[in-house]
Amino acid sequence: MEPLATLIARHAGPGQLDWIGIRPARRASMIDVAAVDVTEAGLSGDHVTGTGKRAVTLLQAEHLPVVAALARRERVVPGDLRRNLVISGLNLNALRGRRITVGLVEFEVTGPCAPCSRMEEALGPGGYTAMRGHGGWCARVIRPGTIALGDLVQA
Repeated sequence: MEPLATLIARHAGPGQLDWIGIRPARRASMIDVAAVDVTEAGLSGDHVTGTGKRAVTLLQAEHLPVVAALARRERVVPGDLRRNLVISGLNLNALRGRRITVGLVEFEVTGPCAPCSRMEEALGPGGYTAMRGHGGWCARVIRPGTIALGDLVQA
């Protein structure tokens, strides 16, 4: 039998960066972009509310239909959920405390990103609760650079 540490470190394959969003000001609508420069403080052009452990927020693409179902909506789009990066094909929950690379940029997944009260505005009544457990993850920037849609995400 393989050691648990080996099993924890193994993934079926790389993920992919599916969406990038920035907000130019507090409470502003998210703007989707095809590529962005990443600094130690977060994404260029994003109104940063947190640095260090909360420099960038990540959301797993596979959670979008779950949030939609729980909010009783036909669908939700990434900009509604106010996270910076949407990643598919990689279980972000399994990466807490670990480093990932998106293209050539390195992040450390630091912890869950709790939903905010704005989810009630974005998703309607019950939006906050629909996001609980599906709110994504916060990350620290370890190695800055540029990321673009379609970049591989490696754990």
